[in-house]
Amino acid sequence: MGYTSPMDTSKPTYRAFPNTLLAAVTYFADADVCLQFMIDLRWPHGVTCPTCGSTEVTFLPARKLWQCKTKHPRRQFSVKVGTIFEDSPLGLDKWLPALWMVVNCKNGISSYEMSRALGITQKSAWFMDHRLRLAVQNGTFEPMFGEVEVDETFIGGAARFMHEDKRAEKITGTGGAGKTAVMGLLERHGPDGHSRVKAKVVPNVKRKTMSPEIRQTVTKGSEVFTDSLPSYNDLSDAYTHLVINHAERYVDGKIHTNGMENFWSLLKRSIKGTYVSVEPFHLFRYLDEQSFRFNTRKVSDGARFLLAAAGIIGKRVTYKELIGKEEAPCAA
Repeated sequence: MGYTSPMDTSKPTYRAFPNTLLAAVTYFADADVCLQFMIDLRWPHGVTCPTCGSTEVTFLPARKLWQCKTKHPRRQFSVKVGTIFEDSPLGLDKWLPALWMVVNCKNGISSYEMSRALGITQKSAWFMDHRLRLAVQNGTFEPMFGEVEVDETFIGGAARFMHEDKRAEKITGTGGAGKTAVMGLLERHGPDGHSRVKAKVVPNVKRKTMSPEIRQTVTKGSEVFTDSLPSYNDLSDAYTHLVINHAERYVDGKIHTNGMENFWSLLKRSIKGTYVSVEPFHLFRYLDEQSFRFNTRKVSDGARFLLAAAGIIGKRVTYKELIGKEEAPCAA
């Protein structure tokens, strides 16, 4: 005995896959369509038990659950088990349009906007947003090669907008004092012919921090373009290191970091304009979100959604982890 389809075979399995938000909301309003979408995504070769891997499972249509024939704990399971949706009381008719909005709204979507759009509480929308950011987090990254720009920036509130007491607490120096350091690498003309970016929170912008990150990400022999920050001065042994001094000019032929500067502009626009306030503890999640949208900017909204949906499996984050009351599980 194998998997029993939950879909009524007298009905067409699919309508045309959506490519706009309005079409996506309509498409995923049908519970059977949501269920079939998740089945095809998770089990393209037939439903298997997430606990023991057995294909001997039976569908229980009244509850939209499967039951494994092998006796063990958690014999019954839903399509959400083993995904970022696990244990959520919200239906797929809310989760899937939410994923669509997160990956396709160019400047991001705040938890308040998500709350109003889906008719849920802001707290639930905030938790949902962070779970969806986990879906677009890329654990592996192909090495960069060719022409690579490297740059750094600082994320945080401007001192002139802070209350006097808060400014005294946070600002103890100049420049990036009181802000979070972020480094970025951009490969021009990537594998698909378009630039791709990798951004990461770093403890500081010193040479001992920056150099190992570059050497780990960029293939030897590449051309590396940076500004005149001294932290990049030791790269010439492995790369063709070309420097632009921003005190003199911003572009000298192909020597510039304008691609990374453009990405920083997009990132800061979303943080300041949409999210308004981002805790340093969560900043890496917003970097993952913005990097995903940037790296998939040349594909359609529907294709971008499918790429993000592929990342919902095998990932999970709890509310306690998000608020810092529970440590995230270590990667295997």
